Amino acid sequence: MVTEKQVREVLSHINDPELHRSLTELNMVRSVKIDGEHVEIEIALTTPECPMKKTITNLVAEGVSRLEGVKDVNVKLGAMTEEQRREMAARIYGKTAGEKGPEDKKAPAGDFAKRVIAVASGKGGVGKSTVTANLAAALSKLGQTVGVLDADVYGFSIPRILGVSGEPTALDQNLIPLRRDDIQVMSIGFFVDENTPVIWRGPLLHKTVNQFIADVLWDQLDFLLIDLPPGTGDVTISIAQALPKAEIMVVTTPQPVASHTAGRVGKLAEQTKLRVLGVVENMSYFESNGKKEYIFGQGGGRDLAERLSVPFLGEIPLKTEIREAADSGQPIVLSDNGPLAGYYLEIAKSIIG
Repeated sequence: MVTEKQVREVLSHINDPELHRSLTELNMVRSVKIDGEHVEIEIALTTPECPMKKTITNLVAEGVSRLEGVKDVNVKLGAMTEEQRREMAARIYGKTAGEKGPEDKKAPAGDFAKRVIAVASGKGGVGKSTVTANLAAALSKLGQTVGVLDADVYGFSIPRILGVSGEPTALDQNLIPLRRDDIQVMSIGFFVDENTPVIWRGPLLHKTVNQFIADVLWDQLDFLLIDLPPGTGDVTISIAQALPKAEIMVVTTPQPVASHTAGRVGKLAEQTKLRVLGVVENMSYFESNGKKEYIFGQGGGRDLAERLSVPFLGEIPLKTEIREAADSGQPIVLSDNGPLAGYYLEIAKSIIG
């Protein structure tokens, strides 16, 4: 005869499709009743309107029915109370569901991440978002817990590059980030159509960025990577204010017009007392038949690092495969292309230290 312990062991390996944690860890298993070959399980959903209730029911029924001695499984669904949801959020995320952000000082911005790295560039078109996504994948491959905040509100591209779509689940007044493998992701792109322009002024941008930092139930992260918009505008200043311990990683191409413009980001970091982590040179060269062609010039990234007195973290070549991988939602680090993934992995290793 099957035992309750066996049933709960199965349930400990079934994850909530939205929260990505086991039903037992979330304390969603309210009761297990066994009557011979018949098993009845009561599951408390986070909300009565949970859109995944059918999926959860099927996962539980299919998983438990595989146990020897089980003939049929009856899954009863209930819902957590507000107090139970708050307890779960506090226990799992270290934060109370519905707790406000930095304005009332209950939840210090960025307290969920050991390190926050804002990826910046002086101008657009240097591949900053592709670097951010691949660096996140590289850090994850190296065993780090990683989140990506797409703060490039006007030109959000992280959802496409990481191949993540959908709308985040709301848990009371907070949002659960979406995931690509083990990488947590939050972007304005989850709330607006990809082809719809975002026409917002500074105050609304400031509010949105702060909400994405403080009102999202991030896991306890080793790294939070923030994909900033190009330049030194409102969003970058908001990040500096909300996350005073953030580090800035500058991405540039070799050409002087890009590297000199990127230098302004370094000056902004000085003024806002943020530390510049280092410089990454993207699209450094194009290699054909073993010969490197420096299409955008040579040495701009190293020169910028010297001017800012920060480490030069590495150079990434101009490769069709990297572009195609990003366009298809399969970052090169998550593909089978070891040599190209290696460029990002080496930068990630240097960041981890």
